[in-house]
Amino acid sequence: MPIITDLKGSHSQSPIKIWTDDIEPQALEQMRRVASLPFIHKHVAGMPDIHLGIGATVGSVIATVDAVIPSAVGVDIGCGMNAVQLSLKASDLPDSLHTIRNAIEQCIPLGPGGTHHQAQIAQDSDVATGLKPILEKHPQIIRRGKAHHFAHQVGTLGSGNHFIELCLDEHGYLWVMLHSGSRGIGNQIGQYFIQLARKEMERHQIQLPDRDLGYLQEGSVFFNDYVDAVSWAQDYALLNRQAMMSRVLAVLKQQLKPFALTREAINCHHNFVEKEWHDGQHVWITRKGAIRARADELGIIPGSMGARSYIIRGKGNPDSFCSCSHGAGRSMSRTAAKKAFTVDDLARQTAGIECRKDKGVLDEIPGAYKNIDKVMSFQDDLIEVVHTLRQIVNIKG
Repeated sequence: MPIITDLKGSHSQSPIKIWTDDIEPQALEQMRRVASLPFIHKHVAGMPDIHLGIGATVGSVIATVDAVIPSAVGVDIGCGMNAVQLSLKASDLPDSLHTIRNAIEQCIPLGPGGTHHQAQIAQDSDVATGLKPILEKHPQIIRRGKAHHFAHQVGTLGSGNHFIELCLDEHGYLWVMLHSGSRGIGNQIGQYFIQLARKEMERHQIQLPDRDLGYLQEGSVFFNDYVDAVSWAQDYALLNRQAMMSRVLAVLKQQLKPFALTREAINCHHNFVEKEWHDGQHVWITRKGAIRARADELGIIPGSMGARSYIIRGKGNPDSFCSCSHGAGRSMSRTAAKKAFTVDDLARQTAGIECRKDKGVLDEIPGAYKNIDKVMSFQDDLIEVVHTLRQIVNIKG
């Protein structure tokens, strides 16, 4: 059940339901501003990992009728998770995992990246073909570099909180899990349409509680273009994760004894929009830092780089629009984390994990995130835990 049900927020016209008692006042106010928009369907839902975002709150699920909010989808369009279980167990692994981490880091391009990935990642003509009609109508999407560079980022990790991990489940089986999205091209698509939505609000003299909540209405000149572009970016993000997973598994085949995949790959977006059927009608569901959790649907909820992660099965709760949290959720900004913690703190909090322990990833220290176990405790009515994972290797961009 929701912990907070806000029916009379200062701006709110629609109710707000939140599955946690740990929410910043600014994030709650941000939820209220979203709930004040006239096209909200029923209510706005907040997941247990909720925290302040740009425009819309990270960890929110927004159901809308005949309109979408580009900033609610954000700029990391299609960002999400991919995980597979292997037949290998902990006893099949070497004592030191440094060589495996190094081999993966050499195989997968890390960091923001761009044209220097060309030598490692071949251009995918199908991907390029899919974007071509979008760019023909909106060439301004590509603001930096050349239009074909995005094709060379297929199979690249990126930076920030994107990661590749090796984990062990409660039975000692090895899992490969990774987190990434639509990379630079998704960012440019997102920023372009966010700005376009703002201009549309100005053109129609529509007053908003937050200028980042500009929206596009069905039937308007740019609505279908945005839906096409964001759908392409979501497919691109999925392809990117699949390409990385293939390369990681190829590395493991070189480094470890023969193995098989013992569970079908789990894939889930957590920054996306799609049309779904809820309460007897089709509505647009935007999940900004939330995953879909329909009845019996498998998903992935990662912790921080020093905490447990979970493979879950959805319960299809209609109050959350069949959704759940996408991770632990940040408890402090990256800047605040760098001021609050030291490299020694990072080493202590990631003890026993083969990973970077330097100032370059200090902003990703576990202490900058909410407690994943507490986050999980708030969503018993949304999901059930299938596997509990602990990471043994973590690779950051």
